[in-house]
Amino acid sequence: MLHEPVMQQLAKLGLRGAADALARLPFNEDVFEALALLLDAESLQRDSTAQARRLRLARLGQIAHPADVDLRTPRGLGKARWNQLLSLNWLQQHRHLLLVGPTGVGKSYLACALAKAVIEHKRSVRYLRLPRLGDELASLQAQSRTSHWLKTLSRIDLVILDDFGLVPLSPSLQPLLLELLEDRHQRGSLLLTSQLPLKLWHAQFHDPTLADAILDRLVHGAELVELKGESMRKRAQAAPPAEDSDNQKP
Repeated sequence: MLHEPVMQQLAKLGLRGAADALARLPFNEDVFEALALLLDAESLQRDSTAQARRLRLARLGQIAHPADVDLRTPRGLGKARWNQLLSLNWLQQHRHLLLVGPTGVGKSYLACALAKAVIEHKRSVRYLRLPRLGDELASLQAQSRTSHWLKTLSRIDLVILDDFGLVPLSPSLQPLLLELLEDRHQRGSLLLTSQLPLKLWHAQFHDPTLADAILDRLVHGAELVELKGESMRKRAQAAPPAEDSDNQKP
């Protein structure tokens, strides 16, 4: 019977007044069938609009999709591990994810592919590239809008910090990183990519005490993926043009 699913769909779409009015009308199967089709179309349109909005607000560094990730090239990421990451259990548990490995191994691509999966699960993402973040924050600090920036990020399910350690973090940025991590605690996750092995992270901070506080919150309980191998870019450039290599993705 169509009556109950239609009523549920009206409630889901926030059309409670229409649901109450429909409940008082005599049941007409043709009307309910047509209404069910219209409500399905409206629901799909809303989902598509919301998906596009989440993708736009994420400001991802590159276009990537989980299905396009190259799992054949040996780099410490097999199919089982990738599927485990795609399950998003780490996100649901508000754990951080650390992608560490040499330049060109595909860390940023993997981060954006995971972000796409998160967005497809109707969760919010914000991508930040650390080498450029200093200029953005300097502008925010000049406008006294840093607190607003932190508050906005605190509502995001997944914050991506790409290329940690590529350039030194400015001293003014480092306390903000601690605040960002504090806001993430039990409320959201952080995905960080870095060329530096974990043992060199502490030296990236000018204050050892601050470094201890940041790394304790960042690394403790985090999911760590250590990638290896040669640059995917070099591999792509060296590969001869052939049908097998046309669609290779990092």
